[in-house]
Amino acid sequence: MKREMVPPWLELLLATQFFTTCPNHLLASRNECNLFCIQCEATPAAFCYYCRSGDHSTHRVIQIRRSSYHDVVRVSEIEDILDISVVQTYIINSARVVFLNEHPQQRNYGVSKTTSSSTHNCEICGRALLDAFRFCSLGCNLKGIQNDMNMAATIESSPQCCGKADVRKSDDGSGTTSDKDSCNENNEEEPPPKKIARHRRKGIPQRAPFF
Repeated sequence: MKREMVPPWLELLLATQFFTTCPNHLLASRNECNLFCIQCEATPAAFCYYCRSGDHSTHRVIQIRRSSYHDVVRVSEIEDILDISVVQTYIINSARVVFLNEHPQQRNYGVSKTTSSSTHNCEICGRALLDAFRFCSLGCNLKGIQNDMNMAATIESSPQCCGKADVRKSDDGSGTTSDKDSCNENNEEEPPPKKIARHRRKGIPQRAPFF
């Protein structure tokens, strides 16, 4: 899932607390708030079965389920509206699901957090994965996107490498000048190169002929 593909409702979904009792239907039998509407951004975002019939009858609604005290959603309910190609999926009650938020793996006392016998781990929380995916949940996937964006912004704002010649066109447009040439342009007159005195070696002296 890329940043431009992140829907606006995803962060609200991950921050919503589900499975609370609906305050509008306290005495009803199906009053747990386990539904979420992707078209509404009103809070509280979680609502029950009876609220759906009254306020969201024509909206796209997904149902949140529980697995080992963690919130999950079926792949069949979100695969057409959300890219989950890099998120680990699990089979629970004969249905393929994904976890909503980070659920770090429990480790024994004294074992390092970075130690794992799995060859695949979540890039955010380090949880061991069953297959070659990058993240264990939708929440970790979103954090990975945010980390990539922050890194890209840091690279763009960092100064470029120094020490390179400043190459630019000369006034007549026929050539280029470097930093050394531009420094000489600021001086009034460039000092002439020093001349090295050379002594000419004398030849072998010859005596005048006798007449």
